[in-house]
Amino acid sequence: MAEQNISNNEVDIRKNKIEELKKMGEIPYKEKFERTCTIAEARESVGKRVKIAGRIIFKRVMGKFGFIQIRDFFAKIQVSVGRNELSEEDYDFYKKMIDIADFVGVEGEVYITQTGEVTVKAEKVTLLSKTLRPLPEKFHGLNDTETIYRQRYLDLITNEQSRKVFLTRSKVESFIRRYLEDNGFIEVETPVLQTSVSGASAKPFYTHHNALDIECNLRIAKETWLKQCICAGIDRVYELGKDFRNEGMDTTHLQEFTQVEWYASYWNFEDNLKFFHTMIIKLLKECIGTTKVQCKGKEIDFDSEWPRINYVERLREILGFDFLRETDLEEFKRKVVEKCLFTYGDLEECKSVRTLIDYIYKRKIRAEIFEPTIIYNYPAVLMPLARRNDKDDRIVDAFQVVADGAELVKAYSELVDPFVQRKLLEEQLEEKAQGDEETMDVDEDFLLSMEHGMPPISGLGFGIDRFVQFIFDLPNIRDTVLFPLMR
Repeated sequence: MAEQNISNNEVDIRKNKIEELKKMGEIPYKEKFERTCTIAEARESVGKRVKIAGRIIFKRVMGKFGFIQIRDFFAKIQVSVGRNELSEEDYDFYKKMIDIADFVGVEGEVYITQTGEVTVKAEKVTLLSKTLRPLPEKFHGLNDTETIYRQRYLDLITNEQSRKVFLTRSKVESFIRRYLEDNGFIEVETPVLQTSVSGASAKPFYTHHNALDIECNLRIAKETWLKQCICAGIDRVYELGKDFRNEGMDTTHLQEFTQVEWYASYWNFEDNLKFFHTMIIKLLKECIGTTKVQCKGKEIDFDSEWPRINYVERLREILGFDFLRETDLEEFKRKVVEKCLFTYGDLEECKSVRTLIDYIYKRKIRAEIFEPTIIYNYPAVLMPLARRNDKDDRIVDAFQVVADGAELVKAYSELVDPFVQRKLLEEQLEEKAQGDEETMDVDEDFLLSMEHGMPPISGLGFGIDRFVQFIFDLPNIRDTVLFPLMR
């Protein structure tokens, strides 16, 4: 409460200053300011006169001399403000009317102090925008998670690490676009509002389209639309954007998340794996300067040969029986419980054979993986849009890269057989009738495009949020999102 009173008192003081400024004929919120360079550029301009602008993050007045620090998103710089350079009137104005958190323009020569600090000797300080509220905790940064998420701008002003995370995230997305386009991929935009749930096994968000009077869902993936682009003749296509899944919230899952999906004609999943591995190494070198990241106190080097785990074989070892033969959900559960792997209570949420297999995998295989690892040879029942293996149609040609117990990327050779695809989507409806909410609809528009013919394809989905969380070893995926949804 005392802190709130201090804040309110400070607001009142600043309000009074704004009124005083107006009486003086000053404009508290200027129209513009002509900079000659950025703060980062000013730091490289010793001996030159500059005009820079930014927010004051520190102020110290010692009689007729003092210092401020101003910063923008990318850099900060010290400014010396003294009576020798400013008139008495201007210096008094600076002392009394300009506060920490205000935006100012500074004009003067860049020099280096005796302590080696790059500094601008202010010949003129212009108040550009008066701030009503002070910065939090005397610029020691925010510690309260609720405030960090709700007022991210304060976090970015006061927290160097947060600025680094979001700058790097921007670099990651920029690099991916450039890398894909340099390799012949074309970016397109596909609908966020859809009339069929398709592209992944997930629970969607629903909404109503008033003008058309139809029920719609927010896309859970971009897959079926991008494959239609392949059908149209765009051999390599991608989209980087938002997807939405109305599922549980935890430290590695978001309901609104950013994902890049790309699809390449004439590739299989092994081609996609090689392409992704090469891209990640180059991405890390460019965006963070190294392929080595720290995670849970250990070092992980992405520039290495990633180990492989055969999903089907490993799960057979764990279960002790050929689970691919299981078609009866209750019988499958009984065998799992008899192995003392889980209780019936644990398995209650599993409404289909597909969800039961996935449940066991996530807890007995994926959770044990720390270093980047390729999981391949997936049960076909898990991926109704993936191509069945030519030797065993119970398996799909797919891979995931898993690290620290979480999926970083998923890819597969795409199913382009319209007969098999229709059958599998119709089976999804049967699972939905059994209570499984994470099933796809029979998307007739997508099936129609497939009937017009598609070449061999491999597609890949790569979550940006989780990857940034991983490379910075962040405790919560919301730490990678500027403005996460709050209750």
